[in-house]
Amino acid sequence: MGLLDGLKKLFRGKKPRRRKVSKNKVDVARRFDLQGRTGQGSMSRVFVAYDRTLGRKICLKLLDKEKTDKFEQRFAALDKPSEGEICMALRHPGIVTCYEHGITGEGEPFLVMELVDGLGLNYLIDNRASNTQLKGNRINFLIQLCEALEYLHGQKYLHRDICPRNIMVTKDGVVKLIDFGLTVPYRPEFCQPGNRTGTLDYLALELIKRMTTDHRIDVFALGVTAYEVLTGVLPWERALSSEDTLRRRMNEKPRNPRQFNPDLEEDVIAVILKSIDNDAKSRYQTVNAMKKALLGIDRNDY
Repeated sequence: MGLLDGLKKLFRGKKPRRRKVSKNKVDVARRFDLQGRTGQGSMSRVFVAYDRTLGRKICLKLLDKEKTDKFEQRFAALDKPSEGEICMALRHPGIVTCYEHGITGEGEPFLVMELVDGLGLNYLIDNRASNTQLKGNRINFLIQLCEALEYLHGQKYLHRDICPRNIMVTKDGVVKLIDFGLTVPYRPEFCQPGNRTGTLDYLALELIKRMTTDHRIDVFALGVTAYEVLTGVLPWERALSSEDTLRRRMNEKPRNPRQFNPDLEEDVIAVILKSIDNDAKSRYQTVNAMKKALLGIDRNDY
């Protein structure tokens, strides 16, 4: 079956079931004991909190109302589910569990999620010299990411923001994909040209050029993440401005991974470079194909 036929078959599937937001607004101060900030995105604040209703420690994500509304307006005519609805529809060991979503008394969307006992993959990469959790686990972590992303695509969603900042690794070595703020249903109307969203260094060329997109943009972002996990740096060096960075991305080949990790074998380099090919047709055509390639590598060496 060709790629086009596969996409048509995928698009013909039923839309994922969505749970509606509760009409009862939540008083954050009354329900949650906020115990510290654990992160902040461009559209949200994230806290460690004790949920008095659930009787446990959780991760509380509060979305900026104005920024979230502005983003959602891009899809006003397309019946796009909210981040909370998307998260509630996902149940996989490699994806952070969402217990509940709703609206605060101040009108902010919120998500109540499992508190992941671990560190961000970006932290592990940046501190690889002093942190041993990556050693011997790099390929294993990437395989886990493939499985989580394969599930997400199977549920007919595109993540659109795969990067180490949106990946957690527990103390037990379980990888958790987080942050579905830019996730959209995998349907043709959400893949039309023009929607350039995501983190700059992980954007596939078809996103940069505002072309029609598909699941291979997530494959590309996963490939850039794999490059970082195995080398500690990005495939393309950042320029001083976003515009110059994008031009560099369009006009230059990725740097040789062995330049930053001389111990990489040819089969590993081949997997990395194939996953970040600027030509989507030359990339791995599915996350499963990338996973199979990774399974063929002696993971203990990495």
